[in-house]
Amino acid sequence: MTLQFEKFYDWTKSELNLQLDGYKQRQLQRRITTIMKKSGATDLASYAEKIKNDAQIRNDFLDYITINVTEFFRNKDIFADFETVLTDELPQKFPELKIWSAACSTGAEAYSMAIALKKKNLDSRAKIIGTDLDLNILEKARKGIYRDADVKNVEAVDLQRFFKADEPFYHLSDDIKKLVEFKKHDLIVGKYDKGYHVILCRNVTIYFNDEVKDDLYQKMSDALVPGGIFFIGATETIYNPAKYGLRKIGSFLYEKIE
Repeated sequence: MTLQFEKFYDWTKSELNLQLDGYKQRQLQRRITTIMKKSGATDLASYAEKIKNDAQIRNDFLDYITINVTEFFRNKDIFADFETVLTDELPQKFPELKIWSAACSTGAEAYSMAIALKKKNLDSRAKIIGTDLDLNILEKARKGIYRDADVKNVEAVDLQRFFKADEPFYHLSDDIKKLVEFKKHDLIVGKYDKGYHVILCRNVTIYFNDEVKDDLYQKMSDALVPGGIFFIGATETIYNPAKYGLRKIGSFLYEKIE
């Protein structure tokens, strides 16, 4: 890591409460350089000044760096396997479900779980929390307004039932929005709550180095109750789940060992 980037990371940590040294560095530095050039800055020191003094540049930086990519029922076949566990198996084991969508971005996956539970009349038994580092993206999640591409995997009947079309936008119904609570959380340095029956954290750890990834998996496992489920992304694998007190029960599904 160059001294220039080290100083920039110190600045983002103190000024933005954003810790970046846990990310894969080559990938991250390439992204920072790209978004810096778009702002017109020629070096990281001047870019930091722009971020500090211009709200739009600051928001653009946070949106770009914190990877806000998601959609409803992402990887549909994989999500269907998870949905079976969520709506058929877990409700038989637990009277109530505490669910966490970590690094939730615009909330599509948190709301996907809410829709799945609502369709089975299980919504009253579930508490869903969505967290992200980016306050701007959390505000978008609370509004629940999406584009065509975001809802491409939603069944037509569900699209009609749970969304109001206003092309090219789709407005999520209040019945679903009220089922999810959104709040800020930093996966790297934030404190983890306990007692979750489901944690969904997909396509996030690919951006972290091995040390941070190892720590995150352990903290996720510790946050689950025995028998709880950890659902990861199609680009991710936990190579030694037993190390974290987990066992693999599906392609991208892990259960907390009793």
